[in-house]
Amino acid sequence: MADLQQVKFEKMVYGGDCLGRLADGRAVFVPFVLPGETAEIEINESKQRFARGRAVKLFEESPDRIAPPCPYFSVCGGCHYQHLGYTQQLELKKDLVRDQLERLGKLSDLPEIPITGSPTAFGYRNQVQFHPVKSEIAETSVSLGFKRASSDEVLPIEKCLLIPDEMNELLAQIELEAGSAITRIAMRNDSDGEIMLVFEGESDEPPELSLDLPVSATYLSSDGRSLNLGGNDALVYHVLGKEFLVSPESFFQVNLPVAEEMVLHVLGLLEGRKNLSILELYSGVGLFSRFLAPLASRLTAIESAPSACFDFAGNLDEFENISLYEGAVEVILPEIVAQIKPTDLVVLDPPRAGLNTKARQALIDLNPMEIIYISCDPSTLARDLKHFSETGYCLQNVHAFDMFPQTAHVETVVLMSRVEGK
Repeated sequence: MADLQQVKFEKMVYGGDCLGRLADGRAVFVPFVLPGETAEIEINESKQRFARGRAVKLFEESPDRIAPPCPYFSVCGGCHYQHLGYTQQLELKKDLVRDQLERLGKLSDLPEIPITGSPTAFGYRNQVQFHPVKSEIAETSVSLGFKRASSDEVLPIEKCLLIPDEMNELLAQIELEAGSAITRIAMRNDSDGEIMLVFEGESDEPPELSLDLPVSATYLSSDGRSLNLGGNDALVYHVLGKEFLVSPESFFQVNLPVAEEMVLHVLGLLEGRKNLSILELYSGVGLFSRFLAPLASRLTAIESAPSACFDFAGNLDEFENISLYEGAVEVILPEIVAQIKPTDLVVLDPPRAGLNTKARQALIDLNPMEIIYISCDPSTLARDLKHFSETGYCLQNVHAFDMFPQTAHVETVVLMSRVEGK
């Protein structure tokens, strides 16, 4: 028999859930409800100190609740906040960044944390990944979809509101044969309006493809090769008047207007500076490097993805003051600390897991004057900033950017400076 309880919810927590208290005093985390709401919930995970559940029925709704425009909301795992207006989403994300920095990072006397919103709250993504829907009854073709909110099962969808119309139109025309070895299909839309389909599969050989559409196509095989199946072999993105060539398997920001605002913010933090000795970690295809290079006497970059390193070399070909190391930051950085001292500035944009322990220690050993940390996860950001603050760095500036409207994700750019004498 289901464990049902009536709960009054108190506050949002990072990750998309809302926190309430069970009758026994334990915290319970439930998605798709809002502070102030009372709901009947079903417990689906019970631990000694907390529980997780799902809302079965709402008894008291928040005045901030709105009708989500997407019919898949709360079933699909992609969005967390469609039941909340966009202005409220921005305020929530700003508050959650502060909460993570104060509670997990043990940082006090934080400066004001402004947030830059996205010009469009829907249709902003230039990249999306679909999964084939596994079906035992499909005989000729299968549909595509996203992972469900509550499991790894794939939910078939006809339209996603986070991508532009032209990508949804293409989605409706893709047919995948039943029994195909394709495991994932990415759809990418560049600044020139070109759409590329990137197929991933279990086979070393590409699938047979019939293209009656004006799109490019690439296959990423199980052995790591990228095979062009037709059309362009790279994407073209324009950021603040600069052109970036990006390989199909390379990462690039999914919301270009917000990415431009992030670059402008980083440059604003460095206004009037020049001839800097700069280290950039997790440099990717060179998005930030392209704009930092003119400020640098020397720029050293580290990136682990081979395709991104290839793109980086092409995108920054005009500069002669750059060194690029291909490999994991935690492996490369400890080896080069001595040769790149002294360093004025470190810019890092790590994955969601934040800094590896060895990488963080090497960065502390390098002891740069300033650190600009670009984060896509406030919790791991807070953890890393705590270490830096304990080793002589002071928080100077925090700014949040809503790269991913309707979701719980938020980008944060932080500037820390070394305290003299430490």
